[in-house]
Amino acid sequence: MKSEIIIQLHKNFEDYAHEIDGEEFWFARDLMGLLGYTKWENFAKVIDKAKISCQTSGHSISDHFPDVRKMVYIGSGAERPIDDIALTRYACYLIAQNGDPRKVEIAFAQTYFAVQTRRVELIEKRLAEQERLTARQKLSLSEKELSGLIFERIGDNSGFARIRSKGDAALFGGKSTQQMKGRLNVPDSRALADFLPTITIKAKDFAAEITNFNIRRDNLRHEGTITNEHVKNNLDVRKVLTDRGIKPEELPPAEDIKKLERRVKSEEKQIAKKTVKPRD
Repeated sequence: MKSEIIIQLHKNFEDYAHEIDGEEFWFARDLMGLLGYTKWENFAKVIDKAKISCQTSGHSISDHFPDVRKMVYIGSGAERPIDDIALTRYACYLIAQNGDPRKVEIAFAQTYFAVQTRRVELIEKRLAEQERLTARQKLSLSEKELSGLIFERIGDNSGFARIRSKGDAALFGGKSTQQMKGRLNVPDSRALADFLPTITIKAKDFAAEITNFNIRRDNLRHEGTITNEHVKNNLDVRKVLTDRGIKPEELPPAEDIKKLERRVKSEEKQIAKKTVKPRD
């Protein structure tokens, strides 16, 4: 997500935050627009899912989703009461988690409400961390699919490891998976991808996705042809990177993905504990 988009979304969410006795909250009808929804009926369904998540997590719905009535301007100086919901940060987080992940506003909100600070630079850092986690999950799915296709076509349990290793060598300028693990100090029992930066994880995923597609499209059924296909795709992805001055084998290691996952989950568990019910 680009910095300018993050800054603008941060301002939007900050502008609609309310505070009573030091406790922050957002009105549901304001949040609807902030999250890119135009119809209350559609947004209400997301709120209902969030309430179920709240209850399932052992928290009181009334503490985090209290119904309120507020006055809204309808023109000519007149106002009328309207039903609304005062949402704690935790409630907003649950709504974002149950929203449409294709919306850029939802992606931003999932992090904005998860972190305990509202400083834009820390939110930007957390978004980058979440992007890496998502990329790693996506690579796992692509490689699982590739492993299944290879076993289906050649009937060899170790075929995937051989083919992936040759693909890695193509991506990393001739360096094998084991050589890269040594360079990045990756434990033998761990996957190389768990210590790669986001851009390299995405590069591996893209190459694997192309291989999966072409195995099916071209009905590849032999280890040699599948290997050639995967090597070519990794070489092509490498060229895209090196043409822009990026050599995957020279990039520094990233934080252990498992440590990152644990830290993110721990932070998210603290959200409900640090939010209380806003007063009407």
